[in-house]
Amino acid sequence: MAAVIDTFLDIDPIDLEYTGLKRDALKGEVAVVTGSTSNVGLGFVRAIAWAGGNVVVSGNNEKAGAEIVRVIDAENAPGTAMFVRCDVTQESDVKNLAKQSIDRFGKVDILINNAMDLSLNGPVLGSPVSDLERAYAISGRGVMMAIHEFVPAMLERKHGVVMYSTTQFHYSPPMFGGAMYCAGKSVATSIVMSLANEVGPYEKSGVGVFCMIPAGVLKPGVSRIPVAPDGRDMSVHATMGMPGFNGPIPPEACGAGLVYCILNAAKVHGSGISVADAFDAMGYPYPNPETLPKSPMRRLTDNELTLVFKNMGPGFRG
Repeated sequence: MAAVIDTFLDIDPIDLEYTGLKRDALKGEVAVVTGSTSNVGLGFVRAIAWAGGNVVVSGNNEKAGAEIVRVIDAENAPGTAMFVRCDVTQESDVKNLAKQSIDRFGKVDILINNAMDLSLNGPVLGSPVSDLERAYAISGRGVMMAIHEFVPAMLERKHGVVMYSTTQFHYSPPMFGGAMYCAGKSVATSIVMSLANEVGPYEKSGVGVFCMIPAGVLKPGVSRIPVAPDGRDMSVHATMGMPGFNGPIPPEACGAGLVYCILNAAKVHGSGISVADAFDAMGYPYPNPETLPKSPMRRLTDNELTLVFKNMGPGFRG
């Protein structure tokens, strides 16, 4: 495998053997990853390709897309990757994404919904309604159209994985995402978790559906850090040490966590997990394990999740 570092993408060589993953773990699988021309999405496609899968890189940045295909093909084998320009808010673009993917690889086994606009980070009172409409168009509309294009064939073959790259439920200081960003993510999260119940048990459908939070994932030096809703500079917050790491979580490490989840879709079907959950399950060799939290958070049951809107906040006081 070639170590491809001479590129404007500002990436490091990728080698995930230290995580326990195998190079052919996803051999024969085809993955479409929306929003995969930078940061988390770029880590996803590189990790999936490293594990033997073919990948469809998707986004609006054609220059970055072409370079990512070059890098992935050099790191793995010629023809491993392709780029399709796609604005997920446009039905024609999403249909073209599906057509080109299937024309090239014959099928799509894995759909990773990762597209979002980080600039949609404003507060409720300080944002135009158009920001909310844009957030919903990318997350809600884009995710649902992609599901319509790819999931029926997965169900027919009884083989597939659908993941949504989500975030926190609402803006809560000192968390990263603002109101508009969280609102868009929330609608897509609801759609995907409902889809998990609609397809039914994994043992019958063969299709695993789950959400993953890539919290704290950032390439050091990334400059596109949105300003927090309260005006704080988020660049320091975004690059602080994450539990188990000496700084932010590298995108390729997050990609390794995703690959593990794809391989264990039967176990995570119908769940919302964080990349830290994936790391714990796979026995990830943390570079700074002393900083890991000592006790896990309690998981919500499906019924609790359904009724979460009535359980928020402190309730009656006084």
